[in-house]
Amino acid sequence: EPLPKREDWGDNTMMSGEPSGILPPGTVPGLTHLDEAGKARMVDISGKPETHREAVAECRITMNPNTLALVQRDEGPKGEVFGVARVAAIMAAKNTSSIIPMCHPIALTGVDVDFAADETAGVVDVRVAVRTLGRTGAEMEALNGAAVAALTVYDMCKAVDRSMTIGDLRLVFKSGGKSGVFCRDNDGPPGDGLSREDGLSSEDRLSREDRRRREEEQ
Repeated sequence: EPLPKREDWGDNTMMSGEPSGILPPGTVPGLTHLDEAGKARMVDISGKPETHREAVAECRITMNPNTLALVQRDEGPKGEVFGVARVAAIMAAKNTSSIIPMCHPIALTGVDVDFAADETAGVVDVRVAVRTLGRTGAEMEALNGAAVAALTVYDMCKAVDRSMTIGDLRLVFKSGGKSGVFCRDNDGPPGDGLSREDGLSSEDRLSREDRRRREEEQ
C-alpha cells in the first residue's frame, strides 16, 4: 500500500493545554549541562516531579525517484525497508542515553513511527512520536529515533542509490515538564517555535479538554 503524503499528517499531533515555555526573542537560556566551573555534568533531576511528556521529531530522506519506487514495491536489495526502519527507530529511542552522553535513561511508555512518501520528488519524511511518564525527556529520544530511521533507510537502499541525502532533522512538538509546550510551525524557519494554546480548532480543544478530564480522574 502506498505511503501517505506528508501533508496528510496534519498539525494536530499530541496537543497539550500546558502553558508555553518558549523564550522571548533574544533570550539566551543557561546551559544546564555545565556546572559553575564550565565542566560538563549530568543534571540532577531527583527533585523534579514526574509528568506526562510527549515529543515529536521529523527527518527527511531524499533519493532518486526510481529508488523510492523500488522501495514502495518492496523490491529493495535488503528487503522491506520501512518495517526495518520503524523497528530501528524504536530501538534507537529506547537506547538514546547510551549514545548521547548527558541524556538520562528513561522508561518510554510509547513510540510511534510514521513514514510519508512523495514519489515524484523522491522524498520520504519520517515522524517519530515518543511518550514517557518521568522527570525528563522525551525530545532527544524522538530526535534520535527519527535520525536512526533515516540512516536505516539509507543503509537498506545504498546498494542502488548512494546519492541519497538526509536532512531537516528537527523537533516539531514537545509537551510536559517545566518548559511547557513547544510546537514548530512546519513551514517556518528553524527555531520558529510556537505555542498551540491559541489558534486550536474546536476539535483540537475538545481533545485537549478530554485529556484534562482523564488526568483529573486518575
